[in-house]
Amino acid sequence: MGKLSFQHIPVLLEKTLEGLNPRPGDWIADCTIGGGGHAEEILKRISPGGFLLGIDRDPAAVKAACDRLSKYKDIITLVNDRNVHLPEIAEKFEIKSFDGILFDLGVSSFQLDEARRGFSYQTDAPLDMRMNPNDKTTAKDIVNHYSKEELISIVSNYGEERWAARIAQRIVKERENKPIETTAELVKIIKQAIPAGARRSGPHPAKRTFQAIRIEVNSELSELEQALENGIKMLHKKGRICVISFHSLEDRIVKQVFQKAAKGCVCPPDFPVCNCGIEPSLKMVNRKPIEASDQEVSDNPRARSAKLRVGERI
Repeated sequence: MGKLSFQHIPVLLEKTLEGLNPRPGDWIADCTIGGGGHAEEILKRISPGGFLLGIDRDPAAVKAACDRLSKYKDIITLVNDRNVHLPEIAEKFEIKSFDGILFDLGVSSFQLDEARRGFSYQTDAPLDMRMNPNDKTTAKDIVNHYSKEELISIVSNYGEERWAARIAQRIVKERENKPIETTAELVKIIKQAIPAGARRSGPHPAKRTFQAIRIEVNSELSELEQALENGIKMLHKKGRICVISFHSLEDRIVKQVFQKAAKGCVCPPDFPVCNCGIEPSLKMVNRKPIEASDQEVSDNPRARSAKLRVGERI
């Protein structure tokens, strides 16, 4: 893989740097390093004396980040792993806490653009969608072996697709004849399941179903809450956590985790005094998510749905 194949424009870069506020000597964890776009700008700001731990579950991302960030090799460590394992990774390298932590969620531009990975409904490819090619479960496994009820559940919940039942029914019917093996085959089935009138407006008819299957393949939402809670616990006092999300399900989890950490007490509302003793651990820096400007969306369409939330450890 060439060095240029993982290039992308970092989303909400300036606003993320403003929220994270990296300074010389800071120790930062980039828990979804991707192509290294955010990390490169962070590294410029934490030198000299700083350190960056970069994590990504995609080995191709780790390789690309290693190439892109080679000039900073003395102050960076890259790890191919899931970000939910941040505490174990940090312990391995004898790191106790961080001044800043970044999560840039979802699928990367590179993963979408590399057709053979099967993330995109725009190009024909094997049904794969694994962020880490070494993981066992593929999109093909889910499409061909999940029950109709399971398919309805993930497409409805993870894709927020109103036609989930029709799509699941059509998938089950088609796979009785032969296995569904490619993205083009799945797109055709989805289009056949959604009424013609509903296909004339809104996003591509396969967008929500592909999102849902990708989330299921990679356990994206099931691990997110724990990963964020782990990150908050590993921040220094006044350390910042920045999270960029790309759809409402992700942003809802981020918001809930931040609110829970900011509230602290878990006693029932009718308790006159707190008995649990749980203190708030986070201050919300921005009450509402930060979104891209019209200019950034024009320059980088992927930024259109991006939302940034920032919290500070207390």
